[in-house]
Amino acid sequence: MTLHAENRIWYRQPASVWEEALPVGNGKLGGMVFGDTQRERIALNEDSVWYGGPRDRNNPDALPHLEQIRGLLKEGRLREAHTLSAMALSGVPETQRHYMPLGDLQLQFRYGNESETKGYARELDLLSGIATVTYSKGGTVYSRETFASFPDEALVTRLTADKPGSISFTARLLRGNNRYYDELVKADECTILMRGVSGGSGGSDFRTALRAVADGGSVKIIGEHLVVEGADSVTLLLTAATSFRYTDPEAYVFSTGAKAAQAGYETLKTRHVRDFAALSERVKLCLTAADDAALANEPTDERLKRVQAGKPDNGMTALYYQYGRYLLISSSRPGSLPANLQGIWNEQMLPPWDSKYTININAQMNYWPAESGNLAECHEPLFELIERMREPGRVTARAMYNCGGFVAHHNTDIWGDTAPQDIYLPASYWTMGAAWLCLHLWEHYEYGLDLAFLERVYPTLKESAQFFMDFLTETEEGLLVANPSVSPENTYLLPNGESGTLCIGATMDSQILYELFTACAEAAEALGKDLSEQQQWRQLRARLPEPAIGRHGQIQEWMEDYEEAEPGHRHISHLFALHPGKRFTVRGTPEWAAASRVTLDRRLESGGGHTGWSRAWIINFWARLEDGEKAYENIQALLSHSTLPNLFDNHPPFQIDGNFGGAAGIVEMLLQCHTGSINLLPALPAAWADGEITGLRARGGFEVDIRWSQGKLVEARIRSNAAAACAVQASVPLVVTENGVKVDDVENRDGLVSWTAAAGSEYVVASPFIADV
Repeated sequence: MTLHAENRIWYRQPASVWEEALPVGNGKLGGMVFGDTQRERIALNEDSVWYGGPRDRNNPDALPHLEQIRGLLKEGRLREAHTLSAMALSGVPETQRHYMPLGDLQLQFRYGNESETKGYARELDLLSGIATVTYSKGGTVYSRETFASFPDEALVTRLTADKPGSISFTARLLRGNNRYYDELVKADECTILMRGVSGGSGGSDFRTALRAVADGGSVKIIGEHLVVEGADSVTLLLTAATSFRYTDPEAYVFSTGAKAAQAGYETLKTRHVRDFAALSERVKLCLTAADDAALANEPTDERLKRVQAGKPDNGMTALYYQYGRYLLISSSRPGSLPANLQGIWNEQMLPPWDSKYTININAQMNYWPAESGNLAECHEPLFELIERMREPGRVTARAMYNCGGFVAHHNTDIWGDTAPQDIYLPASYWTMGAAWLCLHLWEHYEYGLDLAFLERVYPTLKESAQFFMDFLTETEEGLLVANPSVSPENTYLLPNGESGTLCIGATMDSQILYELFTACAEAAEALGKDLSEQQQWRQLRARLPEPAIGRHGQIQEWMEDYEEAEPGHRHISHLFALHPGKRFTVRGTPEWAAASRVTLDRRLESGGGHTGWSRAWIINFWARLEDGEKAYENIQALLSHSTLPNLFDNHPPFQIDGNFGGAAGIVEMLLQCHTGSINLLPALPAAWADGEITGLRARGGFEVDIRWSQGKLVEARIRSNAAAACAVQASVPLVVTENGVKVDDVENRDGLVSWTAAAGSEYVVASPFIADV
């Protein structure tokens, strides 16, 4: 059966609001293309435009009151503990820095006659990273192409028409109703330059340059306006930078724009497409038979409405997956900051939740599809942020808790701020932020087996663990727990009706620390060092509270079997060990897996999954429980209830984490590798009877292609990048071949097919009983 891949979103009309615009980006520089035929708007972002500079916000009263707070919690005096913590533990001031827009590029078009617009189309090619607008007016066909070039560090817009002399417009750079920049000046005969300061004490200077290169016609600058008259074609080159990276951002943007102009449009486009496609084309997902591919010709917003009406569209699911990869490529590249709550695309001067890094799930979720989706390079900006957090985190660890190592709470910002954010009891006083982030370092190693990388990040893992070696307190039973803590971001009820958030030893704490101590020990073992510390980490792990099953058959969220104030809460923190953790598994820990199912059922029955990112997490949970139908049901819910017209995730409002979490969940349904073996099609729903995915990565240095038909595996191709044991989970007999020759040393035992893979070899794994269709 021939399958059809989808890699384009498109519309028959311009965007009327920001949430309908098409995103482009190169990691640092982002644009939202509206596609209007009269007054075009491209909303602009540069990833280092943040309000204010670094600060020491650690509360000097934290350490003097720490033991008192711990004592109040031990005595069950919750109200007093909450009141004192809000005063003594909260950051001063309570908020970190926030992300801001760079501004807008506005184009006001002039036509020879104001005739009707015909044949309008606006599209985004997910493989080339180019947004295109085409239409005709008065018998002239107009076209615009926009992309953000990573190799040339510029936002490029090309305007063409099929008749000479047809392009006339006035371009402006705007920012916040023009109240948020210092000046806009003529830099040369074809370039305007915006100068400004991001704001706040220590805020970065920013510069934005817009250069026009016209073929035919004329270019002139009048005041703050760049005026083009009667051109055959025009290339607009927008460059931007801040003093966060450059001592002279003005010189940088001017020289970068000049170099791009010298290269010429076709060269810029060729270099961009080559760079972008090298990442975007690594993975291909097909869930739609070619015979059923007619829906691909329907506008994306109309298809989304069909899904919202309950109609199936597997192609939309595949498109959503590739869109997730597209967004990660566009918002997180080596040298950029990591993708924040909105990737790099933010319209508001004071955005929801500051559009920074919420590290009690949201920032982590942004990177769930990175390794499996063959975008390991896009993971690097997160690692750089973790490194930037180490020094502030050491200060916080010592100032607030008198501990070594480094620590972060539930938020951070461009400067790596690690003090508590907000006076928000269900989240603020949680010490696991850096610990969870550090697990991404270990995950990156697990997929690539790069010992040089592990050697580099091993001290960071150790330093995170060191904080908890000092911070954890002992219960009467000899268990090691965090005190104080919270279970992000839920509230429990006591029998007397009193509610609480602060606690001792939330379940999520122990689950994260189990993974952290395991990662430290295994990293040291892989590097052949620190034998005594390996033993110490394993001993600490053994003293963590074990996950408990409560009276409803659920995983307890706290050490005590409390009732929840909000049974349908968006966070499901106590299932960390199911996903993204690795401890709860269907075959390895069936009782915990069963209790996880009960937990999910109870959450959903009470209205859980009502935010986009929460629904995305639920997809991953059901996939790990190998329940393809439940996972599929929640993908449909994500698309139908939490997806905006341009396919951005809707919290509401827009947050990009759900896009990334949803993409990761789709892969988890098709390939899992967290138990030490490769599990093919572990959660395949009936609706995806036929399909193919190529280019996925698996832990252990493997790359995997999978093809299936009528709900059964046809074959998997496994490429090994390292000499290592390869094990495949098998519910049916499998045959392993290399270059068409059966591999002899294959062992079939306990539902696993395993063999020793040679570096650089490709193996075909197939069932002898399934015929290719």
